[in-house]
Amino acid sequence: MYTTPQTYILVTVMILFHVVNVYIYVILHTHSNEQVTSAPLPRWTQLSHRRLQTWPSALTKNNTLLASPLPTWLVSTIGPRFKDLGIFNDAPHQAPNHVLVNEYQPGQGIMPHEDGAAYYPLVATVSLGAPIVFDIYEKYGPEQGQGQESTGGAAAQTARKPKPKYRILQERRSLLITRGEIYTDFLHGIAEVTKDEELGPDSICNWGLLREKEAYRGGWYERKTRISLTYRDVLHVTKVGNAMKFLGGR
Repeated sequence: MYTTPQTYILVTVMILFHVVNVYIYVILHTHSNEQVTSAPLPRWTQLSHRRLQTWPSALTKNNTLLASPLPTWLVSTIGPRFKDLGIFNDAPHQAPNHVLVNEYQPGQGIMPHEDGAAYYPLVATVSLGAPIVFDIYEKYGPEQGQGQESTGGAAAQTARKPKPKYRILQERRSLLITRGEIYTDFLHGIAEVTKDEELGPDSICNWGLLREKEAYRGGWYERKTRISLTYRDVLHVTKVGNAMKFLGGR
């Protein structure tokens, strides 16, 4: 049973990211999953390697969010945990105002990319459904890391396609907090494979925090459908009326 959140310190000089096992009741996990999968097709954006939902809306061309509340099902389950852990306390709006819902079928993933300057440098990702391995890559030049997860455009790739610097196994009903240098100075992605392999304490940096190690004792895991809820704080927010004035409306 979940008792106290644990913190994994990746680098001794600075806490770069946390992997926190968040205790979410199965019924709430199931409810969130059902809300995602039952969304009407127009709500989904089909990309080449996955599909996603954007809440409350996509950002404008100048990376501005039109002010609108997030739906209740996205905040009622995990919102209180965010507050208890103080995750967004230092963010400008002290709470997430934007959520991407990504669905990954076996064999699907996302190329190494960074989220960009439109957001406060912190992402809280809740995993639903099946586990998946999340890869962290070092940047190899200023031209890299320009791919944006929200648009699904051409994602940045490292010149030699090296192995990930760090690998994180995101279990179902877990929360990954990416912040600081990991957000600004590294790329992240998910490999397009049907099986996550080389799973163990020497390759998975949060191995000691896993709740279901027995599922990976063989060193591999056959992927199933995984859904991620990525919570962010968009820096620039405007009301709809202000946006209309900007566009020349009255």
